[in-house]
Amino acid sequence: MNSAIIARTTQRNHQILFYTLRNASSSSSSQSTIRWKRLAYQISGSLLTAGALGYAWAYSQAVHASGNKAHLVPLPWSFRGPFDSLDHGSVRRGFEVYKQVCAACHSLKFVAYRHLVGVTHTEEEAKTIAAQDQITDGPDDQGNMFQRPGKLTDYLPSPYPNDKAAKAGNAGALPPDLSLISLGREDGCNYIFNLLTGYQDPPAGVKGEPNLHYNPYFSGGWIAMAKQLYDDQLEYSDGTKATEAQLAKDVTEFLKWTAERDHDERKKLAIKAVLIFVPLVVISYHWKRVKWASLKSRKIAFYRPKPKDN
Repeated sequence: MNSAIIARTTQRNHQILFYTLRNASSSSSSQSTIRWKRLAYQISGSLLTAGALGYAWAYSQAVHASGNKAHLVPLPWSFRGPFDSLDHGSVRRGFEVYKQVCAACHSLKFVAYRHLVGVTHTEEEAKTIAAQDQITDGPDDQGNMFQRPGKLTDYLPSPYPNDKAAKAGNAGALPPDLSLISLGREDGCNYIFNLLTGYQDPPAGVKGEPNLHYNPYFSGGWIAMAKQLYDDQLEYSDGTKATEAQLAKDVTEFLKWTAERDHDERKKLAIKAVLIFVPLVVISYHWKRVKWASLKSRKIAFYRPKPKDN
């Protein structure tokens, strides 16, 4: 009797073990299939994304190639690198070019005199420059607007009171504000430099419209602004020779600064962030490995129960 009970118990335990192993094998096979499917989906998604990005890039290049303006000549700007800053001497000279050449038509409505302090000029120099300009203020007690010398808190004045006056003074063309011009054009700095130095006679057989000037770096080839920069056009306060290329380079760097006044500080902050967060990431990864190593490396073993002796 006891032998029969033990035999049936042993047979039942073997069946349970067989079912357990079969279920474990089926579960392992199912998990492996799911894992391979997931990997296949990830690879397919990556390939589709890469293909879409490649197509978009190729299409954009085709559009640029079919454009009606010359390709920009890239220049080795001093601020291109991740650890490079603006040339503040060049920015100061660029401000001189703007004041003596560009300010006759173009405004800088987002630049105040106080922004020059500590960047291109001292506080006293900035106050002197501001006082040389007349700012429209008011109304006064009688309700009238009046003119007064500029202060550090004032923004650089516009050469025209409104857009209609600007168009009337430029044969119907509206001179754009230059505060953000280096960001508002693709490859802004190279565009500005090439545009300022790219004036030339039109090719044979090409006729333009009245009051327009040929420049292959401008879309369409014809621009309302005449050539503005010439050799020895002005004298720099620091004695730098004012060639056409030097004038264009300095005013371009100045316009880079007007569009990104936080350029240098942003790069300093990025370097500090890298120096702080890289060690934190390394420490966090090491802590994660130590904390979870015991859980991820543990093994759970199941043993067939031994029959009890009666």
